[in-house]
Amino acid sequence: MTDESAPGVKDGSRLTAGVLGRVLDLIPPATGAEVMATAVVSIALSLDGQETLSRVILAMAGVTWVTLAMLVPLRAASDRARFRADAATPAALTAAAATGVLGTRLTLLGWTWAGIAMLLIAFLLWAALLGPVLAAWNAPTVGVSLLLAVSAESIAVLAVALSVPERARWLLIAALALLGLGLGLYVFVILRFDLHQLATGRGDHWITGGALGLSALAAANIASAPKALGIVGARGALKDVAIGLWILTMLWLVVLLFAEARWPRLRYDVRRWSTVFPLGMYAASSFAVGAVAHTGAITSFARVWVWIAFATWAIVVVASIWRAVKVTHGRGSAAAGTPARTADEPPPHLDQVLGDEEAPRVSLGVTRSAR
Repeated sequence: MTDESAPGVKDGSRLTAGVLGRVLDLIPPATGAEVMATAVVSIALSLDGQETLSRVILAMAGVTWVTLAMLVPLRAASDRARFRADAATPAALTAAAATGVLGTRLTLLGWTWAGIAMLLIAFLLWAALLGPVLAAWNAPTVGVSLLLAVSAESIAVLAVALSVPERARWLLIAALALLGLGLGLYVFVILRFDLHQLATGRGDHWITGGALGLSALAAANIASAPKALGIVGARGALKDVAIGLWILTMLWLVVLLFAEARWPRLRYDVRRWSTVFPLGMYAASSFAVGAVAHTGAITSFARVWVWIAFATWAIVVVASIWRAVKVTHGRGSAAAGTPARTADEPPPHLDQVLGDEEAPRVSLGVTRSAR
């Protein structure tokens, strides 16, 4: 008989015992970032004409999404208190964002039925998670906080992708509203952003640029879609918005690259998936903005950057597999997210929801021990 007081057994459940328990511990709130990153790299490769490689990566994103869809309910049943705490963190919004980005890639593949299903799932997840996340909001904010904006923008991009094949103008209008909401949420978060995260962040600080890149992609796609739907009035304004957002995105890229060079952080952390996603988004948004602006230089940048994103994705995939093997064999810490807390405890700060808590953290170049 299993001892319910043994480590790893929560709420009297046996689900967390043994290998399955260690697998479930590999599912932090932001695990959806793996799907987000993989799907956006697939989108960027497809836009570059690398369709075979894009579809291979798409298959990986799809398998990961389905696997998480099966495992997350088990994790919720095995540790309800921690699951509820995790659901109140911005990292949980990766579930909605990942579904939206994957749905966009499936729609581009011609599977509009799958895109419609993913749009519905993404919207329901977003609507269900938004309230708890805002209720437990913390400041100052960190990179993962920007998922508040990313989740809305990812649904906007999927709505645009579906509007043309479905000839649904209301989807285009909804996408425009979600783009405006996403930009408003971005401003809300970035005004409270802890700039020290550029030195201490473990990967999610890249969302500062990635969220704007996603907005630029949405604006460029909306600017292109009205022509196909016979709506031409807002095309010029949206084109200017897309170009402006892309310029801001590139300014963030300069800052982020400088921060990586000044404060190197080479040790693996699950938050590096939140680096891969912006890298892929830089390429995807540049393809879209270059097309709508008819600017070859932007497209040329995208053709180079897509391979940087792919290379980074491949490195993080290998590191993630190695980490998973170690944890499932009991030779590492899953660091699966926030621990369970009682009702009278304050919510965890946002920098506690992800990553390897055993790893040293870097603060302005000075190494200190993790909590």
